[in-house]
Amino acid sequence: MKIVRGTKNIVKPIPCPVVAIGNFDGVHIGHQIIFRQAAQMARDRMGTAIVFTFEPHPLKIIAPKRVPPLLTSFRQKMELIEECGIDMVVCADFTRQFADQQPRDFAKDILVGLIGVEEIVVGFDYAFGRGREGTISYLQKMGEEFHFNVHVVEPIKLRDHLVSSSHVRELIEEGNVKAARGFLGRDYSILGPVVHGHHTGQAIGFPTANLDTAKVQIPATGVYAVRILHAGRAFKGAVNIGFNPTFNRDRLSVEVHIFDFHEDIYGQEVEVIFVDRIRQEMTFESADELVVQIKKDIETARVILEDDL
Repeated sequence: MKIVRGTKNIVKPIPCPVVAIGNFDGVHIGHQIIFRQAAQMARDRMGTAIVFTFEPHPLKIIAPKRVPPLLTSFRQKMELIEECGIDMVVCADFTRQFADQQPRDFAKDILVGLIGVEEIVVGFDYAFGRGREGTISYLQKMGEEFHFNVHVVEPIKLRDHLVSSSHVRELIEEGNVKAARGFLGRDYSILGPVVHGHHTGQAIGFPTANLDTAKVQIPATGVYAVRILHAGRAFKGAVNIGFNPTFNRDRLSVEVHIFDFHEDIYGQEVEVIFVDRIRQEMTFESADELVVQIKKDIETARVILEDDL
């Protein structure tokens, strides 16, 4: 899959462009349907399946105080999009100037002028241009003027809930990673480098990899059964997310205990894949009580991960 950073780097001609447009944070099952529809339409026309998306998240420019932690890193987002059969991603630089475009200018100058779009696929709630003035009906009118077709993917519901990035985020914030799995079509995961922490785990016999997760959505505090990907290898483990109240810490940490693993991986990137939540965060009277509970948590995690195969 080709990744084009910035609209100025689009190289024409592009054979029969079929374009899916949106932010697509999380790449949930609704997004995947949009991508697969675009990919199938492109294959049917011997064309090019394109995802047009944005970096950074539009809210970072429009309303910085409201921008949520991301559900996917840029790299994860690209990998998940590619898995759906997309040939090219155009990642526009979302600046204030870009945000202030008139909807007609975006359709005429970028979608038609730069890409040469023939077919567009969007979700039912898509809007574009300054103040989200460009509704789907407006986009359809632009299609009539500039000779492209607009295909709208209807809302998807799962267990009476609309599939959306906001609902996925709510589930993760609650620690309900198992339910989030259904909406994502995969286990939720976070990616980050291993950094130095307080070394508390090592001191009590359970060494942990402390992740830097400043830019991603962290599940609720507690202990989880997880799978870990590092350097092309897969491991099982348990992760504690919290403030370590037993040791009076005041900073949220994500500490991963990788089963049967003894390598130094400081500075290296790992992906933590959440399978299920074991328990909420607890305060213990002593380090000895904590050790007893950790042993129980590890055994519970091993059972969960055995069943998850």
